[in-house]
Amino acid sequence: MTEEPRLTAQDMIEQLEPALSRRTRIRAVTALPAGVAGAVFVGTLWSSEPGPLPGRTHLAFALFTVFCLAWAVYGGWLLARRVALFATDQVIAAWIGLAASLATTTVVTVVAVQRGTGWGLALAAGSLFVAVALVLTVRAHARRAALLRRMRELTGGEER
Repeated sequence: MTEEPRLTAQDMIEQLEPALSRRTRIRAVTALPAGVAGAVFVGTLWSSEPGPLPGRTHLAFALFTVFCLAWAVYGGWLLARRVALFATDQVIAAWIGLAASLATTTVVTVVAVQRGTGWGLALAAGSLFVAVALVLTVRAHARRAALLRRMRELTGGEER
């Protein structure tokens, strides 16, 4: 007869706690209100403009609002998760950052070209942000791949 060892009360409580690390929870709690606050701020600013705005300004406000909402959804999704993420959260955050930096660089450069002022500086600064976001995206994918590879090694090749 094989008896399984009895779990202590502390072991049972630890099994009931969420699998997310403190760092991940802090990141989620930061992203959710920051995203909501950003969307509310940009939306309020957009709606309170006294006169008609050019199309590119509407596009910029819409993009900023969408990116703020994306961060809010990301934070909510992270808080709702109760399982190990294997760096999926880092991959998603990196892609949001890359998309936001690409879109912002594009909008700022187009506006600078249309105004005839300093488009080189706008493109250079934006390219720096895009490069950093791209490096973080590649790092996040590499970390996720390493964690999944390690999980397969430890579980004997079973897929999750």
